[in-house]
Amino acid sequence: MSDYLHDFFDIPSDLQHSWIGLVGLHLREALLPVAAGLLLALPLAQLCVRFRWLYPPVLGVTTVLYAIPSLAFFVVLIDYTGQTELTVMIPLAVYSLVVLVPAIVDGVRSVPPETLSAATAMGFGPVRRYFQVQLPIAVPAIIAGLRVATVSSISLVSVGMLIGNQGALGNLLHDAQIYNRPELTWNSVITTALLAILVDALLVLVRVLLTPWMPSGTAGRKQQAPALKDAAR
Repeated sequence: MSDYLHDFFDIPSDLQHSWIGLVGLHLREALLPVAAGLLLALPLAQLCVRFRWLYPPVLGVTTVLYAIPSLAFFVVLIDYTGQTELTVMIPLAVYSLVVLVPAIVDGVRSVPPETLSAATAMGFGPVRRYFQVQLPIAVPAIIAGLRVATVSSISLVSVGMLIGNQGALGNLLHDAQIYNRPELTWNSVITTALLAILVDALLVLVRVLLTPWMPSGTAGRKQQAPALKDAAR
């Protein structure tokens, strides 16, 4: 058993990282694109809420981009960004938009009109009303979208192994074939799954902390439904 565990965590030297190093690299390549996608989705979603005619074309464009295979994205980008982490992270950031934009739009639109009227009567301008009223109320829907986008991103990072060992934990799949070491495959699969579960649980905790007024049972799941439905399309 001890020998198997040793082999399980014995990372080939050609990957130039320890197991902990690969975990950190995987998280960086997965989470930075989601953060970038969120920063882009926030103003984009607000425009879609403000100008309703803009939402269908924006959703259409993000859906089309999501349908592009990651390998095709890599082929296009590699001439500009080379075999680097950036080549992996740009497609992941683009993919996150198809989940985050609908989640934010649905969350902001769920704010009761009387709440917006009260905020306007108190002198809140559009920007202040968006950040101090609409976004806080939309937090459950936004977190639901972040959960889907983040888990998807953690999974897709492994595809980067196809472009010069830029897949973090996914690189173990490549080395498992080269060195005929199936334990490396299990290491990659199990560690990636555990990372997704842990990050998802952390986001649930963030949602609980940010929305102490919200019950954790059925009502919480109802708030997450719009984002999950859009992600499944």
